[in-house]
Amino acid sequence: MPNVGKSTLFNAITNAGAESANYPFCTIEPNVGVVAVPDERLDFLAELYSPKKYTPATIEFVDIAGLVKGASKGEGLGNKFLENIRRTDAVIHVVRCFDDPDIVHVEGGCDPARDIEIIDLELIMADMEVLERRIERVKKAAKGGDKKLLREAETLESLLAHLNEGKSARSWDATEDEFAVAAESDLLSLKPVIYAANMDESGFTNYESNGYYRTVKAIADGEGALVLPICAKIEQEIRELPAEDREMFLEELGMTEAGLERLIKCSYSLLGLISFLTCGPDECRAWTIKRGTKAPQAAGKIHSDFERGFIRAEIVAFDDLKSCGSMAAAKEKGLVRSEGKDYVMKDGDVTLFRFNV
Repeated sequence: MPNVGKSTLFNAITNAGAESANYPFCTIEPNVGVVAVPDERLDFLAELYSPKKYTPATIEFVDIAGLVKGASKGEGLGNKFLENIRRTDAVIHVVRCFDDPDIVHVEGGCDPARDIEIIDLELIMADMEVLERRIERVKKAAKGGDKKLLREAETLESLLAHLNEGKSARSWDATEDEFAVAAESDLLSLKPVIYAANMDESGFTNYESNGYYRTVKAIADGEGALVLPICAKIEQEIRELPAEDREMFLEELGMTEAGLERLIKCSYSLLGLISFLTCGPDECRAWTIKRGTKAPQAAGKIHSDFERGFIRAEIVAFDDLKSCGSMAAAKEKGLVRSEGKDYVMKDGDVTLFRFNV
């Protein structure tokens, strides 16, 4: 929603300088911030190799305008912003969990459950329109009795009935194949969600006993979403500090990591992502892949030729490499393995691909 601390949080985690002000629709065009994924493993490799290039994985955050009741029908800034959500992999739903008479709430006062329901319903209603149009097209195409298209129409009608009860596509009880059919429509309420419970400083200090936070957590738990307790104002203060003072400030607050690090971990967990690492004097780099990716497909992330001509992957677990202190020492101890086409990549694999094209 507008005025929940969305742009403040976006600015804090990306340093992008998006406008944030105390009135609805301050954000008109979506702001995009690309941030490096902090990775101590990559830092260690860079110290080891002193490479010409240091390339961390990146994550792209998009700050869109707040949605209001009726957005799916064009209220506020409406459909244009629903399209901006459509192009993302996951949604970070910032929920206002603080009272402040100086910051206008478009619904009159703080009520996280109501706010979440309003946004959910807008996404659901936008999805229903998309599904209705698709069902119409599929039924028209299935008039000749095509069984595959008839099954597709049945699946989509089942999902439409589910949405009609005010339930998100995420909570639909369906098979993997049925979800694959639904995914072709790029539905908004099918996207995985992280609820960022944005509290004020006093509410964040002991957030587990904060009633607003507990409300958001109960909703997240009920639908298998993740919840991130956060104070956008504190995050803004952290980002404004010189790098050397940040750690001390975090310690004083009893925090081990800033919000960006916690948000990235949440995002990777939600989307089932891991990183493998490549290293050498030319470049040390982190590559993001889906958990469960096999070695040839991971090689393809670097270059399609690597996947096409894949021979083997030489792999050492990062922790083994670190404890040995060098690749040569890891090889001496027999910790560098040769893996074939069926090897499933693990988080932190330090990898050299052998290929021939």
